[in-house]
Amino acid sequence: MVDFIRDFLFRRKGKAPDGEPHDKAELRLAAAALLVEAAKLDGAFDGMERVRIASLLKDRFGMESADVAELIEAADEETELAGGLYGFTKEVRANFDNDERVSMIEMLWEVAYADGSLHDFESNMLRRVAGLLYVTDRESGEARKRVLDRLSGEAGGAGDIEG
Repeated sequence: MVDFIRDFLFRRKGKAPDGEPHDKAELRLAAAALLVEAAKLDGAFDGMERVRIASLLKDRFGMESADVAELIEAADEETELAGGLYGFTKEVRANFDNDERVSMIEMLWEVAYADGSLHDFESNMLRRVAGLLYVTDRESGEARKRVLDRLSGEAGGAGDIEG
């Protein structure tokens, strides 16, 4: 299973010779792995974070619930073996345009705030990942603001979100 995941993630480099967009499966696994890693940073990968990740992946990629559950499980296993963020961020940076990388940061902010607060480790990870993805501080800050605005709207007020 682990070899399959690694082959799946690192199978292709760059765009196809005919100029077609990159393989979305690569983004799915890399995105899921980064999201799972962000969820684990506060010491608990709880149900709320798992639900948020599943929702983000379903919305972003139009996946079925069963496929999302399998992807999250595979990403969880891969984060245990990967030994860091660099491989995932390298794959995303090499294959995805700036808008997609900013979208990835926005998804990470959503996971970081899934439990209603931002842990210092989560904030640090977001800064590191943004740098590794060549997303500017301004773009990351704007993504964070969009997430906070969206979450405060869902929660019925800004007082429910700490960070």
